[in-house]
Amino acid sequence: MATPVGTIVATNITPDPETGIGRYSLAEFGRALREGVARDGHHLYPAMPYPSYARITDADVKALYEYFMHEVPPVRQANVATAIPGHLAARWQMSVWNLVYAPSLGFTPDASKDARWNRGAYLVEGLGHCGACHTPRGWGMQESSLDAGGRRFLAGARIDDWYAPSLRGEMATGIGAWSASEIATFLKTGHNDRASAYGTMSEVITNSTSHLTDDDLAAMASYLKSLPARETQKPWSRDNGGAPPSAVYAAACATCHRDTGAAAPPYVPPLAGNPTVLDEDPASLINIVLNGSAPLVAKGVPDAYRMPQLREQLSDREIAEAVSYIRTAWGNHAPKVSPEAVAELRRRTAASTDRVVLLRMK
Repeated sequence: MATPVGTIVATNITPDPETGIGRYSLAEFGRALREGVARDGHHLYPAMPYPSYARITDADVKALYEYFMHEVPPVRQANVATAIPGHLAARWQMSVWNLVYAPSLGFTPDASKDARWNRGAYLVEGLGHCGACHTPRGWGMQESSLDAGGRRFLAGARIDDWYAPSLRGEMATGIGAWSASEIATFLKTGHNDRASAYGTMSEVITNSTSHLTDDDLAAMASYLKSLPARETQKPWSRDNGGAPPSAVYAAACATCHRDTGAAAPPYVPPLAGNPTVLDEDPASLINIVLNGSAPLVAKGVPDAYRMPQLREQLSDREIAEAVSYIRTAWGNHAPKVSPEAVAELRRRTAASTDRVVLLRMK
Protein backbone atom coordinates (compact mmCIF):
# COMPACT_ATOMS: atom_id res chain seq x y z
CA MET A 1 0.00 0.00 0.00
CA ALA A 2 1.41 3.34 -1.08
CA THR A 3 0.91 5.82 1.77
CA PRO A 4 2.07 9.43 2.16
CA VAL A 5 4.85 8.25 4.51
CA GLY A 6 6.04 5.26 2.49
CA THR A 7 5.10 1.78 1.34
CA ILE A 8 3.42 -0.64 3.75
CA VAL A 9 3.31 -4.34 2.87
CA ALA A 10 0.45 -6.45 4.24
CA THR A 11 1.59 -9.35 6.40
CA ASN A 12 0.94 -13.07 6.26
CA ILE A 13 -2.30 -13.80 8.12
CA THR A 14 -2.60 -17.47 7.25
CA PRO A 15 -2.41 -19.79 10.30
CA ASP A 16 1.22 -20.73 9.68
CA PRO A 17 2.83 -20.79 13.16
CA GLU A 18 6.18 -19.37 12.05
CA THR A 19 5.38 -16.63 9.52
CA GLY A 20 1.65 -16.16 10.00
CA ILE A 21 -0.81 -15.93 12.89
CA GLY A 22 -0.95 -19.61 13.82
CA ARG A 23 0.20 -18.97 17.40
CA TYR A 24 -2.28 -16.18 18.10
CA SER A 25 -4.84 -16.82 20.82
CA LEU A 26 -8.36 -15.51 20.34
CA ALA A 27 -7.60 -12.61 22.69
CA GLU A 28 -4.37 -11.75 20.83
CA PHE A 29 -6.19 -11.92 17.51
CA GLY A 30 -8.91 -9.62 18.80
CA ARG A 31 -6.38 -7.11 20.14
CA ALA A 32 -4.58 -6.97 16.79
CA LEU A 33 -7.85 -6.64 14.90
CA ARG A 34 -9.52 -3.99 17.09
CA GLU A 35 -6.63 -2.21 18.80
CA GLY A 36 -3.78 -2.51 16.30
CA VAL A 37 -1.36 -4.34 18.61
CA ALA A 38 0.37 -7.50 17.38
CA ARG A 39 1.00 -10.66 19.44
CA ASP A 40 4.53 -9.56 20.35
CA GLY A 41 3.30 -6.13 21.45
CA HIS A 42 4.40 -3.99 18.51
CA HIS A 43 1.92 -1.49 17.10
CA LEU A 44 0.40 -1.93 13.66
CA TYR A 45 0.09 0.98 11.28
CA PRO A 46 -3.54 2.09 10.75
CA ALA A 47 -3.31 1.06 7.10
CA MET A 48 -4.76 -2.02 8.80
CA PRO A 49 -8.10 -0.36 9.61
CA TYR A 50 -8.35 -1.14 13.30
CA PRO A 51 -9.99 2.26 14.01
CA SER A 52 -12.98 0.88 12.07
CA TYR A 53 -12.61 -2.71 13.29
CA ALA A 54 -12.84 -1.43 16.87
CA ARG A 55 -16.60 -1.68 16.33
CA ILE A 56 -16.58 -5.42 15.62
CA THR A 57 -18.48 -7.45 18.20
CA ASP A 58 -16.89 -10.21 20.26
CA ALA A 59 -19.01 -12.78 18.43
CA ASP A 60 -17.77 -11.61 15.03
CA VAL A 61 -14.16 -11.51 16.24
CA LYS A 62 -14.53 -15.13 17.31
CA ALA A 63 -16.12 -16.06 13.98
CA LEU A 64 -13.23 -14.47 12.10
CA TYR A 65 -10.70 -16.22 14.33
CA GLU A 66 -12.31 -19.60 13.72
CA TYR A 67 -12.32 -18.93 9.98
CA PHE A 68 -8.65 -17.98 9.81
CA MET A 69 -7.51 -20.84 12.02
CA HIS A 70 -9.60 -23.63 10.51
CA GLU A 71 -10.62 -22.65 6.98
CA VAL A 72 -7.57 -20.79 5.60
CA PRO A 73 -4.68 -23.05 4.48
CA PRO A 74 -1.39 -22.18 6.25
CA VAL A 75 1.30 -20.73 3.99
CA ARG A 76 4.91 -20.46 5.09
CA GLN A 77 5.92 -17.10 3.63
CA ALA A 78 8.13 -14.57 5.36
CA ASN A 79 6.80 -11.06 5.74
CA VAL A 80 8.32 -8.16 3.83
CA ALA A 81 9.53 -5.13 5.74
CA THR A 82 7.78 -1.82 5.26
CA ALA A 83 9.55 1.00 3.44
CA ILE A 84 8.83 3.95 5.72
CA PRO A 85 11.89 6.17 6.06
CA GLY A 86 13.63 7.51 9.14
CA HIS A 87 11.87 8.49 12.32
CA LEU A 88 8.45 7.98 10.73
CA ALA A 89 8.98 4.22 10.92
CA ALA A 90 9.12 4.16 14.74
CA ARG A 91 6.08 2.16 15.81
CA TRP A 92 5.97 3.51 19.38
CA GLN A 93 4.55 6.68 17.88
CA MET A 94 1.37 4.76 17.07
CA SER A 95 0.56 4.52 20.78
CA VAL A 96 0.30 8.31 20.87
CA TRP A 97 -1.65 8.36 17.59
CA ASN A 98 -4.08 5.82 19.03
CA LEU A 99 -4.73 7.93 22.12
CA VAL A 100 -5.76 10.84 19.92
CA TYR A 101 -7.46 9.20 16.94
CA ALA A 102 -8.42 5.59 17.67
CA PRO A 103 -11.89 5.04 19.17
CA SER A 104 -12.81 2.95 22.16
CA LEU A 105 -14.04 -0.56 21.49
CA GLY A 106 -17.61 -1.42 20.62
CA PHE A 107 -20.57 -0.48 18.48
CA THR A 108 -23.52 1.27 20.09
CA PRO A 109 -26.78 0.99 18.14
CA ASP A 110 -28.74 4.19 17.63
CA ALA A 111 -32.01 3.69 19.50
CA SER A 112 -33.73 6.25 17.27
CA LYS A 113 -33.10 4.10 14.18
CA ASP A 114 -34.54 0.76 13.13
CA ALA A 115 -32.72 -2.58 13.10
CA ARG A 116 -31.92 -2.42 9.37
CA TRP A 117 -30.26 1.01 9.69
CA ASN A 118 -28.20 -0.15 12.67
CA ARG A 119 -27.10 -3.29 10.85
CA GLY A 120 -26.05 -1.12 7.93
CA ALA A 121 -24.15 1.24 10.21
CA TYR A 122 -22.30 -1.70 11.79
CA LEU A 123 -21.30 -3.04 8.38
CA VAL A 124 -20.34 0.28 6.77
CA GLU A 125 -18.57 1.83 9.78
CA GLY A 126 -17.04 -1.40 11.08
CA LEU A 127 -16.48 -4.56 9.10
CA GLY A 128 -16.74 -2.82 5.72
CA HIS A 129 -14.43 0.05 6.83
CA CYS A 130 -15.75 2.10 3.90
CA GLY A 131 -14.41 5.29 5.46
CA ALA A 132 -10.81 4.10 5.06
CA CYS A 133 -11.04 5.13 1.41
CA HIS A 134 -14.07 7.40 1.14
CA THR A 135 -13.46 9.72 4.12
CA PRO A 136 -11.01 12.65 3.83
CA ARG A 137 -8.00 12.59 6.13
CA GLY A 138 -6.78 15.14 8.66
CA TRP A 139 -3.29 16.48 9.26
CA GLY A 140 -2.37 13.35 11.25
CA MET A 141 -3.53 11.19 8.34
CA GLN A 142 -6.48 10.08 10.46
CA GLU A 143 -9.97 9.69 9.03
CA SER A 144 -11.66 13.01 9.77
CA SER A 145 -14.73 11.14 11.01
CA LEU A 146 -15.50 7.49 11.74
CA ASP A 147 -19.28 7.43 11.81
CA ALA A 148 -22.50 9.08 10.68
CA GLY A 149 -22.18 11.77 13.32
CA GLY A 150 -19.41 13.47 11.35
CA ARG A 151 -20.20 15.78 8.43
CA ARG A 152 -17.09 14.67 6.53
CA PHE A 153 -17.72 10.94 6.97
CA LEU A 154 -17.73 9.25 3.54
CA ALA A 155 -17.55 12.66 1.84
CA GLY A 156 -14.97 11.52 -0.73
CA ALA A 157 -11.16 11.40 -0.69
CA ARG A 158 -8.11 11.05 -2.92
CA ILE A 159 -6.31 7.75 -2.32
CA ASP A 160 -3.52 6.06 -4.24
CA ASP A 161 -4.10 8.16 -7.39
CA TRP A 162 -7.85 7.47 -7.41
CA TYR A 163 -10.64 9.60 -6.03
CA ALA A 164 -13.04 7.59 -3.88
CA PRO A 165 -16.29 9.53 -4.42
CA SER A 166 -18.72 10.77 -1.83
CA LEU A 167 -21.16 8.17 -0.53
CA ARG A 168 -23.40 10.86 0.91
CA GLY A 169 -26.52 12.53 -0.46
CA GLU A 170 -25.01 14.95 -2.99
CA MET A 171 -27.19 14.72 -6.08
CA ALA A 172 -24.42 15.20 -8.65
CA THR A 173 -21.18 14.01 -7.07
CA GLY A 174 -22.58 11.63 -4.45
CA ILE A 175 -25.27 8.95 -4.41
CA GLY A 176 -28.20 11.20 -3.58
CA ALA A 177 -29.88 10.38 -6.89
CA TRP A 178 -29.43 6.62 -6.41
CA SER A 179 -32.23 4.51 -4.96
CA ALA A 180 -31.52 2.04 -2.17
CA SER A 181 -31.99 -0.83 -4.60
CA GLU A 182 -29.46 0.73 -7.01
CA ILE A 183 -26.91 0.96 -4.19
CA ALA A 184 -27.48 -2.68 -3.22
CA THR A 185 -27.21 -3.81 -6.84
CA PHE A 186 -23.93 -1.93 -7.25
CA LEU A 187 -22.46 -3.53 -4.12
CA LYS A 188 -23.59 -6.99 -5.26
CA THR A 189 -22.54 -6.84 -8.93
CA GLY A 190 -20.31 -3.81 -9.40
CA HIS A 191 -22.85 -2.31 -11.81
CA ASN A 192 -26.12 -0.47 -11.94
CA ASP A 193 -27.75 1.85 -14.46
CA ARG A 194 -25.72 4.81 -13.16
CA ALA A 195 -22.16 3.56 -12.66
CA SER A 196 -19.68 0.68 -12.73
CA ALA A 197 -16.98 -0.19 -10.22
CA TYR A 198 -13.41 0.80 -11.07
CA GLY A 199 -9.99 0.93 -9.44
CA THR A 200 -9.69 -0.77 -6.08
CA MET A 201 -13.49 -0.76 -5.73
CA SER A 202 -13.44 -3.63 -8.23
CA GLU A 203 -11.48 -5.65 -5.67
CA VAL A 204 -13.96 -4.69 -2.95
CA ILE A 205 -16.81 -6.06 -5.09
CA THR A 206 -14.85 -9.15 -6.13
CA ASN A 207 -13.59 -10.15 -2.70
CA SER A 208 -16.18 -8.72 -0.33
CA THR A 209 -19.55 -7.18 -1.06
CA SER A 210 -20.61 -9.57 -3.86
CA HIS A 211 -20.59 -12.32 -1.20
CA LEU A 212 -22.91 -10.55 1.26
CA THR A 213 -26.50 -11.54 1.80
CA ASP A 214 -29.26 -9.50 0.21
CA ASP A 215 -30.41 -8.46 3.68
CA ASP A 216 -26.99 -7.08 4.56
CA LEU A 217 -26.72 -5.26 1.23
CA ALA A 218 -30.15 -3.72 1.81
CA ALA A 219 -29.05 -2.66 5.31
CA MET A 220 -25.92 -0.95 3.97
CA ALA A 221 -28.01 0.80 1.33
CA SER A 222 -30.52 1.98 3.94
CA TYR A 223 -27.74 3.42 6.07
CA LEU A 224 -25.97 5.15 3.15
CA LYS A 225 -29.22 6.69 1.93
CA SER A 226 -29.65 8.31 5.34
CA LEU A 227 -26.42 10.34 5.09
CA PRO A 228 -27.24 13.93 4.12
CA ALA A 229 -25.36 15.88 1.48
CA ARG A 230 -22.58 18.16 2.68
CA GLU A 231 -23.61 20.77 0.13
CA THR A 232 -26.73 21.65 -1.80
CA GLN A 233 -26.65 20.51 -5.40
CA LYS A 234 -29.24 20.48 -8.12
CA PRO A 235 -29.86 17.09 -9.74
CA TRP A 236 -27.96 16.65 -12.98
CA SER A 237 -30.07 17.67 -15.96
CA ARG A 238 -29.51 17.20 -19.66
CA ASP A 239 -30.91 20.69 -20.12
CA ASN A 240 -27.94 22.29 -18.40
CA GLY A 241 -25.99 22.80 -21.65
CA GLY A 242 -23.24 20.96 -23.48
CA ALA A 243 -19.93 21.22 -25.27
CA PRO A 244 -18.83 21.08 -28.89
CA PRO A 245 -18.00 17.57 -30.18
CA SER A 246 -14.53 16.17 -29.46
CA ALA A 247 -12.70 14.30 -32.23
CA VAL A 248 -10.75 12.29 -29.66
CA TYR A 249 -13.93 11.24 -27.84
CA ALA A 250 -15.58 10.28 -31.12
CA ALA A 251 -12.62 8.13 -32.13
CA ALA A 252 -11.71 6.51 -28.81
CA CYS A 253 -14.81 6.52 -26.60
CA ALA A 254 -18.06 6.85 -28.53
CA THR A 255 -18.18 3.24 -29.74
CA CYS A 256 -18.97 2.05 -26.22
CA HIS A 257 -20.22 5.18 -24.45
CA ARG A 258 -22.13 6.57 -27.47
CA ASP A 259 -22.30 10.08 -28.84
CA THR A 260 -24.90 10.91 -26.20
CA GLY A 261 -22.83 9.66 -23.26
CA ALA A 262 -25.69 7.28 -22.41
CA ALA A 263 -23.57 4.14 -23.03
CA ALA A 264 -25.16 0.72 -22.40
CA PRO A 265 -25.87 0.32 -18.67
CA PRO A 266 -25.54 -1.56 -16.45
CA TYR A 267 -22.30 -2.96 -17.89
CA VAL A 268 -20.99 0.04 -19.84
CA PRO A 269 -21.65 2.99 -17.51
CA PRO A 270 -23.22 6.23 -18.69
CA LEU A 271 -20.99 9.30 -18.65
CA ALA A 272 -23.85 11.80 -18.63
CA GLY A 273 -24.59 12.60 -14.97
CA ASN A 274 -22.05 10.07 -13.66
CA PRO A 275 -20.76 11.11 -10.17
CA THR A 276 -17.18 10.14 -11.07
CA VAL A 277 -17.34 12.39 -14.12
CA LEU A 278 -18.76 15.28 -12.10
CA ASP A 279 -16.31 15.11 -9.18
CA GLU A 280 -14.20 18.21 -8.73
CA ASP A 281 -11.14 15.95 -8.47
CA PRO A 282 -10.71 14.27 -11.89
CA ALA A 283 -8.12 11.69 -10.72
CA SER A 284 -10.33 8.62 -11.17
CA LEU A 285 -11.53 9.66 -14.61
CA ILE A 286 -8.00 10.36 -15.84
CA ASN A 287 -6.70 7.16 -14.24
CA ILE A 288 -9.29 4.89 -15.81
CA VAL A 289 -8.76 6.40 -19.29
CA LEU A 290 -5.01 6.00 -18.92
CA ASN A 291 -4.93 2.58 -17.31
CA GLY A 292 -8.27 0.89 -17.84
CA SER A 293 -10.37 -0.86 -15.22
CA ALA A 294 -9.33 -3.73 -13.00
CA PRO A 295 -11.19 -7.01 -13.64
CA LEU A 296 -14.41 -7.53 -11.71
CA VAL A 297 -15.42 -11.01 -10.56
CA ALA A 298 -18.79 -11.27 -8.84
CA LYS A 299 -19.17 -14.63 -7.09
CA GLY A 300 -16.63 -16.26 -9.40
CA VAL A 301 -18.10 -14.89 -12.65
CA PRO A 302 -15.69 -12.54 -14.50
CA ASP A 303 -17.13 -9.39 -16.00
CA ALA A 304 -17.38 -9.53 -19.78
CA TYR A 305 -16.87 -5.78 -20.23
CA ARG A 306 -13.81 -3.83 -19.17
CA MET A 307 -12.58 -0.33 -19.84
CA PRO A 308 -9.39 -0.70 -21.94
CA GLN A 309 -6.24 1.22 -21.09
CA LEU A 310 -5.46 4.01 -23.58
CA ARG A 311 -2.09 5.18 -22.29
CA GLU A 312 -0.28 3.80 -25.34
CA GLN A 313 -2.85 4.97 -27.87
CA LEU A 314 -3.45 8.54 -26.71
CA SER A 315 -1.12 11.39 -25.77
CA ASP A 316 -1.49 13.50 -22.63
CA ARG A 317 -3.06 16.26 -24.72
CA GLU A 318 -5.55 13.86 -26.33
CA ILE A 319 -6.60 12.33 -23.01
CA ALA A 320 -6.99 15.81 -21.51
CA GLU A 321 -9.19 16.77 -24.47
CA ALA A 322 -11.37 13.67 -24.14
CA VAL A 323 -11.74 13.95 -20.37
CA SER A 324 -12.47 17.66 -20.54
CA TYR A 325 -15.14 17.00 -23.16
CA ILE A 326 -16.74 14.28 -21.01
CA ARG A 327 -16.82 16.66 -18.01
CA THR A 328 -18.57 19.43 -19.96
CA ALA A 329 -20.90 17.61 -22.39
CA TRP A 330 -24.50 16.33 -22.05
CA GLY A 331 -25.31 18.64 -19.15
CA ASN A 332 -22.16 17.78 -17.16
CA HIS A 333 -20.55 20.76 -15.47
CA ALA A 334 -17.09 20.06 -14.06
CA PRO A 335 -13.70 21.77 -14.50
CA LYS A 336 -11.61 20.83 -17.50
CA VAL A 337 -8.30 18.99 -17.02
CA SER A 338 -4.86 19.90 -18.31
CA PRO A 339 -2.31 17.77 -20.19
CA GLU A 340 0.01 18.34 -17.23
CA ALA A 341 -2.46 16.66 -14.86
CA VAL A 342 -2.61 13.66 -17.21
CA ALA A 343 1.18 13.52 -17.47
CA GLU A 344 1.53 13.47 -13.68
CA LEU A 345 -0.87 10.54 -13.30
CA ARG A 346 0.78 8.75 -16.22
CA ARG A 347 4.10 9.01 -14.40
CA ARG A 348 2.69 7.74 -11.11
CA THR A 349 0.50 4.87 -12.34
CA ALA A 350 0.57 1.75 -14.50
CA ALA A 351 -1.93 -0.05 -16.71
CA SER A 352 -4.36 -2.45 -15.04
CA THR A 353 -3.75 -6.17 -15.39
CA ASP A 354 -5.70 -9.40 -15.04
CA ARG A 355 -4.21 -9.95 -11.57
CA VAL A 356 -7.56 -10.27 -9.77
CA VAL A 357 -9.01 -12.72 -12.28
CA LEU A 358 -5.86 -14.84 -12.18
CA LEU A 359 -5.90 -14.95 -8.39
CA ARG A 360 -9.55 -15.89 -8.29
CA MET A 361 -9.16 -18.62 -10.91
CA LYS A 362 -6.15 -20.43 -9.34
